[in-house]
Amino acid sequence: MSEPLTHAHDAATPDVAFSGWFEGRVHVLPVRIYYEDTDTSGIVYHANYLRYCERGRSDFLRMAGVRHLVMLEGETKLVWTLRRIALDYMRPARVDDLLMVRTRYTEMAGARLVGEQEIYKGAELLCTARIEAAVITLDGRPRRIPADIREKLQPYLTPA
Repeated sequence: MSEPLTHAHDAATPDVAFSGWFEGRVHVLPVRIYYEDTDTSGIVYHANYLRYCERGRSDFLRMAGVRHLVMLEGETKLVWTLRRIALDYMRPARVDDLLMVRTRYTEMAGARLVGEQEIYKGAELLCTARIEAAVITLDGRPRRIPADIREKLQPYLTPA
C-alpha cells in the first residue's frame, strides 16, 4: 500500500469512529455483526453483505469529501447508482463478529466509477465484491462525474 492520503477528517474527529479510515488509498470500515444481521442459524444473511458494502462505499465517498446531498443541490440534481455488483462468498460471518469492509476504486471514466471491496474477519477473507457505480440524473440519465468530484476522487484511485 502507498502512504496514507490526507482526507476530509482526521483521527481526532468523532466521525472517524463511525466512518472508518484510510490505509493508503483503501478505505476501511469496521462493522459489528448483531443478532438482527443473522438468520436462525446465527450466520449473517447473504443479502446483508450488500448493506455492508454500501456502507463502505458511502463512507469512502464521505471521507474523500464527496457528499451525497451536495450532489442534489446543483442545477442538475445528481445521484450515485450501482450499475453492476458481483459478490463472491467464501466464509460466513456470525453474531458478534467484527468485520472490516475494505473499499478501493480502480477506474473513473465518464459517468462510471469502478471498484472492489473485500470483507474480512481478522485475516480471513469472507466476501469480495466487484462494483460499477455511475452518476445519473433523477430521471435516470447518465452524467459525467462532475469535475470537482473527479478531483476529490482521483488521488484515491488504485490500479486494479
